[in-house]
Amino acid sequence: MSEPQQEKRKSTPKRIFLNRVDSYSSRNIAKFLSKSKAGVVADDDDEEEEQKEEEVSQCSQAFQVVGTVCDPSNEPRPYVLEEYCHLDRENLLSKLMECHVVIYNISQDAEQVEEATWAVKALHSQTGHFSSPKLFILVSSVMTWASSRPLDPDDPELPFTDDIFYCRRAHPSFKQHIDLEKTVVKIGKSNREIFSTYVVASGLQYGMGEEIFHYFFKKSWLGKEAEISVFGDGKNVIPTIHIRDLASVLQNVIDHQPRPYYLLAVDSSHCSMEELVNAVAFVLGSGKIRKRPFEDIYLIQDLSMREIDSFRVNLQMEAITINKLFSINWHCESGLVDNVELVVEEYRHARGLLPLRLCILGPPAVGKSSLSREICQHYKLHHITLKETLSEAITRLEEAVKNPDPDAEDSAAKAQELLQSLHDSVENDEEQIKLLRDKLMSNPCRNQGYVLDDFPNTYEQANELFEEDQDESSSSMRIMPEFLLCLDASDSFLTDRVINLPEEVVQELDYEPEQFLSRLAIYRGNNQEDKTVLNFFEELDVRLLYLEVTSSEEPASSLLMEKIFSTLGPPRTYSPSCQEIVEQKRRKAEEKMRREAEERAEEKQREEEEARSRAARWEEWTQSSEEAMLKEEQDLENLTVQMRSYLMEHVMPTLSQGLIECCRAQPPDPLDFLAEYLFRNNPLDQP
Repeated sequence: MSEPQQEKRKSTPKRIFLNRVDSYSSRNIAKFLSKSKAGVVADDDDEEEEQKEEEVSQCSQAFQVVGTVCDPSNEPRPYVLEEYCHLDRENLLSKLMECHVVIYNISQDAEQVEEATWAVKALHSQTGHFSSPKLFILVSSVMTWASSRPLDPDDPELPFTDDIFYCRRAHPSFKQHIDLEKTVVKIGKSNREIFSTYVVASGLQYGMGEEIFHYFFKKSWLGKEAEISVFGDGKNVIPTIHIRDLASVLQNVIDHQPRPYYLLAVDSSHCSMEELVNAVAFVLGSGKIRKRPFEDIYLIQDLSMREIDSFRVNLQMEAITINKLFSINWHCESGLVDNVELVVEEYRHARGLLPLRLCILGPPAVGKSSLSREICQHYKLHHITLKETLSEAITRLEEAVKNPDPDAEDSAAKAQELLQSLHDSVENDEEQIKLLRDKLMSNPCRNQGYVLDDFPNTYEQANELFEEDQDESSSSMRIMPEFLLCLDASDSFLTDRVINLPEEVVQELDYEPEQFLSRLAIYRGNNQEDKTVLNFFEELDVRLLYLEVTSSEEPASSLLMEKIFSTLGPPRTYSPSCQEIVEQKRRKAEEKMRREAEERAEEKQREEEEARSRAARWEEWTQSSEEAMLKEEQDLENLTVQMRSYLMEHVMPTLSQGLIECCRAQPPDPLDFLAEYLFRNNPLDQP
C-alpha cells in the first residue's frame, strides 16, 4: 500500500456493516475490528489496551462498525457506531450502500441466510450506483464440508484444503449455507473491481466466553457431575478456530483482498471431540469423562440442533491460503487443547465467573460457621474447614489402602504412610496445612471460590498456607482470599451464648466450660502478639470487613448479612436455568405444602388437646356439681327431719282437730273458720 493510500485510510476509516452484532460471533468480530488501527493488528483485550484506545483519536481507527441487532437492550456496545433494529429491506439497503465493507455472518444463525442472500443480490443490482468499490464477505461454516468424501480412501487423514472447495458437500442441515456460498462466489466473478465477494468458511468457534462448546465448559465449571459426557466414540476430528483469529482473518481479507475468493479459516489443530472435552474437563472440572451413545445428546435441552450436528463433524482441514497469503498474529494457532488454560481464563472473565474467596475469623462461639454456611448458600461457594478437609483426606487414604490402584506402584504403601502421618500429626502440622492448600487449589475452589472458616489462627499458619509458590506462575493458581471477615464480640456475650446452647451442641462443638474458656484465651492471646493473622492479610492488601456481634436475634443477624452482601457484591455464578427455576418453584411449592401440612397437624393436635382439656374440665366440674348436689340434698334432708318432727309434735294434732270441727260445723268460709280455730287453740299459747 502506497503512502498516499495509507494517509487516506488514516483520515477516513472504513465503514463496516456486520449483521447481528449482539450475537457471540459477530460481537467479538466487531470488538476486534473496532480496535484495529490503520495498518496495525488489534492487540490483546485487556484494560490497559482499552485505556490506550480511548486516548487514540477517531481518525486513527481503521474501521467503524455498524450493524443490526436482534433486540435493542440497555447493554452498552461502544464498539458499534450505529445499531439498527428491525429495518425494512429498503432502509437496510440504504445502510448497506453507505458502507465500504459488508460482512454477513451466517456461521451461528441459519435464519440470517435468507437476509444475506437478499443483501448480496441487492448490492449486486446497485453496482452502477456505487460511489466507491465495495467488499462483501460471507462468514460461513465448515459444516458445508461435513458430508464431503475423503480425498483418498486409503489415507483418511489427508486434509481438505480451500483450493478444492468445489468438491465440498454440505451437511443436510446446511444446504442453504452452501447454496448461498455458491451465489456469493458467482456474483463476485462478474465485476471484482467494483464489487468483490469472499466466502470465509469458519471452523467451530471458541474463546471469549464460548458459544458452541459452552455446554462442556459450563458442566465442568459447575462441577455437579463427576464425569463430563462425550457423546459417541469421540474420535471424530473437529476443525476449530479462536474467534479472535477468525476476526484477524477477516481483517486481512479487508486489508489485502486476496485473489482467491474462498478461504478456509481453521487453526492448525486436528483434535478429536474426546480430546477437546477432556482438556476442558481437566482444567475446569474433575478431569474425568465418560462416553455415552450419541443418541443421548438429544436428551440435553441446552443444546440446539446446530450444535448437535456440529459435534458429529469429522473433518481434517488445512487453511493453506490464509497461511500463505496473510501474516496473521495468531492468538491460538495450535488450537483449543494446547491453549486450554488461556481459553478457560477468557471464559471466566467474559462470563463474570471469577471466584469469590473469603476467610472468616473470630473467637469461638461468635457464629463463624453459621455465617459461613449462609454466605456459601447465597454465593454458591464451598465451605472449607481444616477439620473437614482432614476428615476427607483420611477417608480418601483409607479407601486407597483398601482398594489400591493397580496401575500405580506402591500406591497402598504410600497412602498408608501418609495416613499414619496424619494420625500422628499435631494440629498445626505442616502436612495438614499442605492438604488444606491443595483443597483451596482444587478446581471447585478455583471455579466458584470458597469460604475458609476459622483458619489460619496465627501469622505463621497464614504465611505457610498462602505463601507464593515459585513453581506456580499462573495467576489462576493463586488462592489468596479476596475478603477477610473478622467477627468479634465481648467475652461476656460469648459466655452467655455458650451457656444457653443445648447440651448436644455444646458437646458437638467442644464448648465445655474449661475447653471454651481455654480456646477463648488462646484466641485473645494470638491477637495481642506483635504479628497477628490480621497483620498478614493487611500487608497483602486483603480487604478487611470488621463485624461486631452484639445480638443473636433475627433483626441483628439480617442487618449483619445485608452488610456482608453489600460488601461482597452480587453472586459471580450462573443465573438459574429455566429447568432450575422450575425445580426451585417445585421445591418451594413442596416446602409450602409441607409447612401447611405441619401447621394443619399442629392445629389438629392443639384442637385435640383443647378438646381433651375441655372434657377433663367438664368431667371435673360435673363431678364437683354432683357432690355439691348430694351435700345440698343431705342438708335439706336434715332440715326436713327436724321440720317434720316439729310439725308432727306441735302442729298436726291441732290442725287435725280443727279440720274435724270444720267438717262438723260446715261454715260458709272453711278457711276463715280453720284459721280462727288454729289461732284460738295455738299450742304454744297453752299454759
